[in-house]
Amino acid sequence: MGAVKTKRMPRAVREQQMLDAAVRIFGQRGYTAASMDDIAELAGVSKPLVYLYLNSKDDLFTAVIRREAAVLIQAVRDAVDPARPVDQRLWDGLLAFFTHTSRNPDAWSVLHLQARTHGERFAGEVAELRAEMVTFVTRLIAVAAREAHQDPDLADHEVAGLGEALVGSAESLATWANATEGVTARQTAVTLMNFAWSGLGNLMSDQGWSART
Repeated sequence: MGAVKTKRMPRAVREQQMLDAAVRIFGQRGYTAASMDDIAELAGVSKPLVYLYLNSKDDLFTAVIRREAAVLIQAVRDAVDPARPVDQRLWDGLLAFFTHTSRNPDAWSVLHLQARTHGERFAGEVAELRAEMVTFVTRLIAVAAREAHQDPDLADHEVAGLGEALVGSAESLATWANATEGVTARQTAVTLMNFAWSGLGNLMSDQGWSART
């Protein structure tokens, strides 16, 4: 009787296992301390197979960044219903962002901490994610401002920096929340919503703050 042949795992599935393992190792140990041996062991494959699929440590790290960035931005996009009021859209987006980063702390460490400090190539990958997120948030605010004021030019001179400020605040809060015991994603979203909407709400009602001369 011949030997029983086991069904080979599809390449795409095996590759995702390697990326899952890489997220954990890179996120918990950092890029420099992470080893291909440890990633291969955690993934349950040989080190040569990791190199065969993903070429090098740099290419593996890049693949991790791209996958996790795409998943994060999609989670936020999927949560925002354009038919809902603007404050609800903002709330839904923030809650989705903090829920994702709290459930995936290793991935957030890779995106927000590791990738930015280990070379221009990796920082550039994350910069693309951030630019997409800023654009998405800025458009959300701009549409709301136009609707509130019926002024198509308002967004150009009123909300240029708001998207950048909101994304920057969300990034910092996500890192803080992941390092602070007992803080939930919902609590973090409420914190930023209270901070941001007091200003954005006034802008929508034409009550924006102005400097005293």
